Amino acid sequence: MADTQQVDTKAERKVARLAKQISSFSRAHGGAEGQVAYLGERGARIVLVGEDGNWGDLVAPSYEIAEKAVEKSGITAHESFDGEFAAKVKTGRYEWSRMAGIQVGGPKNN
Repeated sequence: MADTQQVDTKAERKVARLAKQISSFSRAHGGAEGQVAYLGERGARIVLVGEDGNWGDLVAPSYEIAEKAVEKSGITAHESFDGEFAAKVKTGRYEWSRMAGIQVGGPKNN
């Protein structure tokens, strides 16, 4: 019984910490929306998109913890990273150069 309580307490602290980070991102970017994606054994990725188009992500140790953190933060959660949601992301030169680098075999070491 003590082990279960300890695990639950640890999970609750992680949820609270992630929710605080999500809320902070949301305040800094005029609001935010998010989506939780399963990463397998690594857990889940929380993708955040601010109203200003800036984006970021967090990794949670489990899908359940990620969902609880998003819910606790109060942001809008999307089922998928579909076209309408993805269109809100603003990308800059850095992102385009990274994407182009991936397409042509990555950065060259001269």
